[in-house]
Amino acid sequence: MFSAVARIFRTPDLRRKIGFTLGIIAIYRLGSFIPAPFVDFKNVQACLVSDQTTSGAYELINLFSGGALLQLSIFALGIMPYITASIITQLLRVVIPHFETLYKEGQTGQAKLTQYTRYLTIFLGVLQSTTLITVARTGALFGNTGVPACENLLTTDTWYAVLLMVITMTAGTGLIMWMGELITERGIGNGMSLLIFTSISATFPAAMGSIWSAKGPEIFFMVIAVGIVIMALVVFVEQSQRRIPVQYAKRMVGRRTYGGNNTYIPIKVNMAGVVPVIFASSLLYLPALLAQFNQPAAGQDPAAWVTWINDYLTKGDHPLYMLLYFMLIVGFTYFYVAITFNPEEVADNMKRYGGFIPGIRAGRPTAEYLDYVLTRVTLPGSVYLGLIALIPLIALGLVGANANFPFGGASILIIVGVGLETVKQIDSQLQQRHYEGLLR
Repeated sequence: MFSAVARIFRTPDLRRKIGFTLGIIAIYRLGSFIPAPFVDFKNVQACLVSDQTTSGAYELINLFSGGALLQLSIFALGIMPYITASIITQLLRVVIPHFETLYKEGQTGQAKLTQYTRYLTIFLGVLQSTTLITVARTGALFGNTGVPACENLLTTDTWYAVLLMVITMTAGTGLIMWMGELITERGIGNGMSLLIFTSISATFPAAMGSIWSAKGPEIFFMVIAVGIVIMALVVFVEQSQRRIPVQYAKRMVGRRTYGGNNTYIPIKVNMAGVVPVIFASSLLYLPALLAQFNQPAAGQDPAAWVTWINDYLTKGDHPLYMLLYFMLIVGFTYFYVAITFNPEEVADNMKRYGGFIPGIRAGRPTAEYLDYVLTRVTLPGSVYLGLIALIPLIALGLVGANANFPFGGASILIIVGVGLETVKQIDSQLQQRHYEGLLR
């Protein structure tokens, strides 16, 4: 293992790519600590010290920004607008035929879709930064902490100050998007995924430190042990797949013979990745966000629906919240797999090139068989996603860890997935240079 790592740094091209990637990551983390204009840095830090749990309505965005959101930095929005824009673009393929046509056009169409995603990212950056600054002006960003500093996060709230903050945070989102694309082109691994990986990893020391200080070393080491087991299980499931055998008939073209080889269609147990968890989290945060914007005036009682939402849909350790969260993840898993894997399209492509599944007729019977297998494989995958996502909520009730409990939910799925993909890319780069790879 150590010899393989040494070979990485002895390879000039690979060493340059890794160095470039680490440099971009360092710039990204530096920007997470630079406050936006007209932000009172001392008051923000005082609120961060007093507030040990992340505000529920912004938990996911704060996680993906590496804690930059609650610091109101120039990179406060992180990569979240780009993730949302990418998901929306994928969903629009089902609704807008033009998007599906672009997707099938190959590299030219993909470039056009990427351009649409960039435009949508900037639009969402403006929308989210405006919402964030509005909440910060009202003093509700950290919830009811009772700290006077949390009600004065901005040095001034004039229109030109708000406009400059919106422009700065939106420009920060555009810069992050550009840095991610630079990593993909000149570095190693997928740039956007690595930036998310960096953001989530940056929250680990603080999360584990809070567990140590609040619960002591016994609980701390127990959490470490449980985390190792969870990571091993996630790696096992993420690598699991159902392989459907495919045979291609031999064809004579002139004097040459084509086809006749055997291959397979890999159907992963978790084909949806982390997207259903993001969908479910975002949908469950909408009621809490609406309730936050409908707080009563001083001396008045809140509305009944606001009270109900605050009692049941903002507390992660409540059984109703967990049940809704689990059911939404299962439902969104089936939905996302259905729009990303089209059995009829796969069956048509196989038929066009002379491929068939042994024992299954080509055409519609093949599509029905693929749909049957996909439905059966997706069931354990959706349950797995739901259980992984519930781990932080269970930890919140058992050990009092905050909602950003590191070994569970979107964080562990992204870290393991990105880590495996990056190691595979480094391994393939080594093998191209006639070296023995990292993976054996």
